[in-house]
Amino acid sequence: MARNKDVLTTGEVARICKVAPRTVTKWFDSGQLHGYRIPGSKDRRIPVSQLMRFMRQNNMPLDGMLHFTKTRVLIVDDESEIVDMLRDLLGEHPTYDVHTANTGFQAGLNAEKVKPHVILLDINLGDVNGRDVCKAIRMNPDLQMTKVVAMSGHLTEDEGQGLMREGFDGFLKKPFSMQQVVQTIEDAVAVVY
Repeated sequence: MARNKDVLTTGEVARICKVAPRTVTKWFDSGQLHGYRIPGSKDRRIPVSQLMRFMRQNNMPLDGMLHFTKTRVLIVDDESEIVDMLRDLLGEHPTYDVHTANTGFQAGLNAEKVKPHVILLDINLGDVNGRDVCKAIRMNPDLQMTKVVAMSGHLTEDEGQGLMREGFDGFLKKPFSMQQVVQTIEDAVAVVY
């Protein structure tokens, strides 16, 4: 199996969970494990984020997943202290592959290259408005599955909800705890397909 795949076959899921492929099919058909069918075929595909969510909900060990895939996270902030702190803290988690950018321009280049699952984006970047970066990501067909989380020290709950109406998938108000960051990333990638 290749590392960093975003979608798995039922056979791959069976190997990760150490069960028979028929068991995975039953989980899928009963709605316990979310995914989709290949059009014109009986084949099923399971997004990695849905498998991880299913495994956590059922207290299954994630050992097989840790060697298989990581959630790619791009941190974009012009405050190097924030970038360094998030990179170091998320880097300690074996389930994250962390990348960084300090400008909107660099964020665009890195997003194209890395194809992150989640972007933690400061909306008040020095060179460009974070809202414009989010719009550019939403317009890029190669980044349609990327989740964008707004970060700012000047966000009210209402402003955060407004950002979500503008296309963001979540928001974090600085200062935030590591637990809030991880929960926000997990919520963003756990979209039901």
